[in-house]
Amino acid sequence: MLIIGITGTGLTAQERDWLQHPAVAGVILFQRNFASREQVAGLAATLREAAPRPLLLCVDQEGGPVQRFREGFSKLPALAPFGPLHDRDPGAALRLAHEHAWLMASEMRAIGFDLSFAPVVDLGRGNRAIGERAFHADPRVVAAFTRAYVQGMHAAGMAATLKHFPGHGSVREDTHFDAAIDPRPLEVLEREDLLPFAAGIEAGAEAVMLAHVTYPAVAPEPAGYSPRWLGPILRGRMGFCGIAFSDDIGMAAAESAGGIQARIDAHLDAGCDLVLVCAPALVEDSLAAVEGRTPPRPDRFDALRGRGGIGWDGLAADPRHSAIRNDLAALERTA
Repeated sequence: MLIIGITGTGLTAQERDWLQHPAVAGVILFQRNFASREQVAGLAATLREAAPRPLLLCVDQEGGPVQRFREGFSKLPALAPFGPLHDRDPGAALRLAHEHAWLMASEMRAIGFDLSFAPVVDLGRGNRAIGERAFHADPRVVAAFTRAYVQGMHAAGMAATLKHFPGHGSVREDTHFDAAIDPRPLEVLEREDLLPFAAGIEAGAEAVMLAHVTYPAVAPEPAGYSPRWLGPILRGRMGFCGIAFSDDIGMAAAESAGGIQARIDAHLDAGCDLVLVCAPALVEDSLAAVEGRTPPRPDRFDALRGRGGIGWDGLAADPRHSAIRNDLAALERTA
């Protein structure tokens, strides 16, 4: 029920102990955990060997400003340049989005990771946290990109995580630092921000990540703490049967629930399956917070585990790898 962060490029004795806890379903790595491609692949193997159960190994390797592993990996453009290309040539833009997804996911699978939390399907409407991470402002265009991106990730053997449900793009505030409130009613959200999520669910996305945004016309709590958003809307009206992730509980907007115990309780009680605890300083308190809760079944998260993967040498020898890198470099040059 927890995805935890670790401090550095190797495992400490304390972190090895954390991995023994039955509530730890996975680990998320950041730039602080990266020194080289070989090192991070070795760390992935070490994490798996240290845990008594299969771990989900996760990262945010979206591209653009959010690419945790850079040296030794393809430079992935942000999603924003795909929007103007779509305005000129929709078919070319959607094909290239599929290629971006395949390249990103294939590289992460080649070093042993299960999940890169992608795609961002928020609307590009000026949010400070989303910015160039969004494809476009038009919900119908983002929905088309969502389908293409999910299909590209699946082709590489990686599950897709739609974020940040039910839509973080139409408010200004960055929830890493501020509370965010979106006053629009559900009927408007369904026509706009929810449209790409519906497309991604239809395309078979296995997971969603909840936003720390409050929509008071729908529910009084931020979405990740909201039984209504997670139950009657996401799993009911939208028919989602997959895994619901919280966003990081260390973000400022998560503090509305209270301390660490209250944040974790609120997410799990609302219906989140996995809670992100990205800051190692919060892990001890988070493990204490889930004492007494029944750990998930070992097979609960099987749909999120990576499939296939041919290793780095095999991937580098695949002509698609170099061809897509060239296509994406050309996109950046014209952006």
